[in-house]
Amino acid sequence: MSFSPFFRPSWWLPGPHAQTLIARFLRPKGIVALRRERWETPDGDFLDLDFVDEDGLREDALVLVLHGLEGSAHSGYAFQLYSRLEARGIACVGLNFRSCSGVLNRGLRLYHSGETSDPAWVIEELRKRFPARKLGAVGVSLGGNVLLKYLGERGFGTDLEAAAAMSVPFDLTAGGRFMEQGFARHYVGRLLRSLKRKVRARADEFGPLIDLERTLSAETFWEFDDAATALLHGFTGADDYYERSSSCRFITDIRIPTLVVHSRDDPFLPSSAIPEAALKANDVMTPVITDSGGHVGFASGKAPFRPHFWAEERIAEWLSKRLVG
Repeated sequence: MSFSPFFRPSWWLPGPHAQTLIARFLRPKGIVALRRERWETPDGDFLDLDFVDEDGLREDALVLVLHGLEGSAHSGYAFQLYSRLEARGIACVGLNFRSCSGVLNRGLRLYHSGETSDPAWVIEELRKRFPARKLGAVGVSLGGNVLLKYLGERGFGTDLEAAAAMSVPFDLTAGGRFMEQGFARHYVGRLLRSLKRKVRARADEFGPLIDLERTLSAETFWEFDDAATALLHGFTGADDYYERSSSCRFITDIRIPTLVVHSRDDPFLPSSAIPEAALKANDVMTPVITDSGGHVGFASGKAPFRPHFWAEERIAEWLSKRLVG
């Protein structure tokens, strides 16, 4: 199978932070039509799913998209994936993790980097609804960690035929520590503000279950996760959460064809924490590890402010060949 893994960043987007920040703002949204469905979950909560399934698309394939931390199925990279896959005739569905669809969920929990039960349930339901379709999945950032962990947990016992992950925080401890220094603290602050808004909105309910004061004063991911995320989701603390949820522990157990696109200059993870040896040792994995690209950046092209989003194109190309030939 031919596949072109070479990435050349745009000359006007030098360095990881330019790739990360500017690419995020330049990705257009709303470029394909989405149809929302609300699915009631077995635990009495709900998940909102956004479908790209208009007439004329193939009836033999479907790709599930998992978004990143405080993103949604309406994030720019999700629309890029939908658009690239739609151009190849492939229908898609974006899963909004709990609290990420614009409506806070009912249950006394949110979502996290190792939460695989919701994607697992959605995949099982998609298989029931579309028994004749080959199923694929893409995970971006946090969604990539969730997807790789799910694949390792399931081994051969998944209904997915192929998967892809982009800009994965493989080692949550290493990533969290890395982002406590330098410009990366900008990303932490922005994401924590979003998470804290959700906690404040449900402070009366969450308050007895977490350390509310520490949560709302947290300045690092570790502080927030130790005070809130871990306690809401059955971990003893942030260290336990990170250890049990890091996808690097699950790569050797993945048993279906999986593409991983990641940059060594990703500001969310030190290059030393990329599990390159494990990725290369598993013969079902296709690791594409570039020297540049930032975090969910990978913007190429010569024309300023008109970038080509290389990673989404490569992912769509790879999945299309695996799912429909």
